[in-house]
Amino acid sequence: MAISITRYTFFALLVCSFAMILSNKVVSAQCSGDMQGLMQQCARYVQKSGPQIPPSTSCCTVVKNVDLACVCSHITNEVEGIVSMEKAAFIAQACGKPLVHGTRCGSYIVP
Repeated sequence: MAISITRYTFFALLVCSFAMILSNKVVSAQCSGDMQGLMQQCARYVQKSGPQIPPSTSCCTVVKNVDLACVCSHITNEVEGIVSMEKAAFIAQACGKPLVHGTRCGSYIVP
């Protein structure tokens, strides 16, 4: 039971942090797409802890309509503290919208 509460708390913290970061007016104003939807539908797939898992159809629907290169250009150290850029690149690939080789997402460079 304690593990379930801990996981729930961590997930809630992750979602809240991701929401604050992605709802940043700079990203929202400069990058096309549904940043709120991206956070809501995809947060669980990019958290640092846990295994890499394929995204849901609803996550992919949002990913396909977001300017990922633009979002990547606004990734901060705070984002990288809670979001795995490797998993984010995997999600983009799995959703059929791969990031171009050499794209910088925060400090991560897509191989």
